[in-house]
Amino acid sequence: MRVMSLYDATIPVFIKYLRNLDRWIEKAQAHAQRKKFDPEILLQARLSPDQFPFLQQVQAACDATKYAAAKLAGKEPPAHPDVEKTIDEVRARVRTAVAYLESVKREELEGADERAVAHTWMQGKHMRGSDYVNEFALPNFLFHVTTAYAILRHNGAELGKMDFIGGLSLR
Repeated sequence: MRVMSLYDATIPVFIKYLRNLDRWIEKAQAHAQRKKFDPEILLQARLSPDQFPFLQQVQAACDATKYAAAKLAGKEPPAHPDVEKTIDEVRARVRTAVAYLESVKREELEGADERAVAHTWMQGKHMRGSDYVNEFALPNFLFHVTTAYAILRHNGAELGKMDFIGGLSLR
């Protein structure tokens, strides 16, 4: 039985779903063009008044990946200020996150399962890397990605389950 490394459990998953997210945005833009509305309004769309709008869901998803990758590698994450105001800027943010993830080497995450991972919101506490991935990093990322998908779908973008799942490693 092959044990999955934290690298395999995170970096490829993050990259896959961020690329899926970029395609969803592209499909939402096409939908807006067909329906003759400005796709920029989707940036402030949300499912509930007390929930982040689409723009912040994307920013949070991107941030979740860079924080997880950096913390697991024992590094400081890169700074990506939340300055996006257009769909094109949001798509660039997604691509920036993917580029950062592609720069993370497998060796950098060796031993990360036992590495102490801390964030300021943890108030002086930390988690083991493997617990951080399973209990926070992956669920947090998937929460924001799923919510972004749901917002676009709710607003009429023609997206289905396979758009969410993306390509499969069929053999």
